Amino acid sequence: MRKLFASLKKEYLLLSRDIGGLLILFLMPVLLVITITLIQETTFKSVRGANVEVLIVDRDHGKISEEIKKNLQEIPFLQPISTLEEKAITEKQASQLVAKGTYQLAVVIPEGLSEELNVLIDRNVEKIISGFSGGTEENSYSKEQKAPPKTIRLYFDPATQQTFRSSVQFSVEKMISKLEAQFIYKAFEQELGNSDGLQAMRTQNFVRFEKINPSLSGGEILPNSVQHNIPAWTLFAIFFLILPLSLNLVKEKHQGTFIRLQTSPVNYLTLVSGKAILYLLVCLLQFLLILGIGIFLFPQIGLPELQLQGNLFLLLIVTVFSGLAAIGLGVLLGTLFSTQEQAAPFGAILVILLAAIGGVWVPVFAMPGMMRHLATLSPMNWGLEAYYVLFLRNGSLVEIAPYLLALFLFFVVTAGIALLVYEKKKKV
Repeated sequence: MRKLFASLKKEYLLLSRDIGGLLILFLMPVLLVITITLIQETTFKSVRGANVEVLIVDRDHGKISEEIKKNLQEIPFLQPISTLEEKAITEKQASQLVAKGTYQLAVVIPEGLSEELNVLIDRNVEKIISGFSGGTEENSYSKEQKAPPKTIRLYFDPATQQTFRSSVQFSVEKMISKLEAQFIYKAFEQELGNSDGLQAMRTQNFVRFEKINPSLSGGEILPNSVQHNIPAWTLFAIFFLILPLSLNLVKEKHQGTFIRLQTSPVNYLTLVSGKAILYLLVCLLQFLLILGIGIFLFPQIGLPELQLQGNLFLLLIVTVFSGLAAIGLGVLLGTLFSTQEQAAPFGAILVILLAAIGGVWVPVFAMPGMMRHLATLSPMNWGLEAYYVLFLRNGSLVEIAPYLLALFLFFVVTAGIALLVYEKKKKV
């Protein structure tokens, strides 16, 4: 025990004197969490807060175009603009402004939309009513050539994301369908003498939607950007400690410290255990620091407050097991490599790759099929899923147990390989 304490004290002195390493371990994750969360929350607010200005090119100047402009104002994340410098916007002008990135979207309403849509609806309504009344004579309109469909053009800034484009297109299509239905009902009302039944059908929404965010405990959780980002970037920070840990081991080999330690009656497992305990404490401090930022600092800078859902103890357990997995990987790299030039770039790239395929940057469900299977092999994905179960699904120890087991086995395997490599090198 005294040897382990001495090893732990040595590691503490080395780390406390490494100011650059401490900044990487503590300042970097704090900056990452604050910066990424601010960016994402600002993006969400811009979409929800009607901050996206939309150019409206009205070539129809009819009732349909007026209804379209009115309904566009009711879409939460769009702010329509019909004139610039008190002049109506032309399609060419709108196209150029969107191409330059001055505006993210332009909607062009085609000429003759109101007139031709009304004619088409009247023809169809008259044909249907004629059929119900037993008429056999061919409607005169049926002999006329059908008008080509009208196209509402949407100009998007090339820099806009596909999710924004899909959201806008869905909202516009839904709005147009609703307007068409309203005009069809109105045409039937006029033909049938303003039927009360049709009026009731037109004004009532029988089918409605309710959004529910279920949790494993049976309650409802409303996730936000804070609850998504804090687990992800905390885990990134935890695994980033493999860099100073592996470099520490390599540095000891070059400085001769490791050779002197080998001559003392201390085995390799004791030396590594001292590093593991210290860096495990660092992981816990990283987590608590970021947790405190989410709870106390974020509300002061306009971000949502982090909600723990009463799972602090389980969150600490996940942090410990994630830290063990990172430590095992760091010890393995430090044992395998002989120079800092080998360990530093490989460790940094490895952390980035594990984060990329593990779902820290891009959600796993948004990845292609092969990458989704590959993500299950990343220890970052195991830790991230365990965090999400607690942060977003209000799960229990039973739900996170498989992820904890996977992280612990990863630690055992990597530490075991490191010990075998050390013994082999020692004999050589």
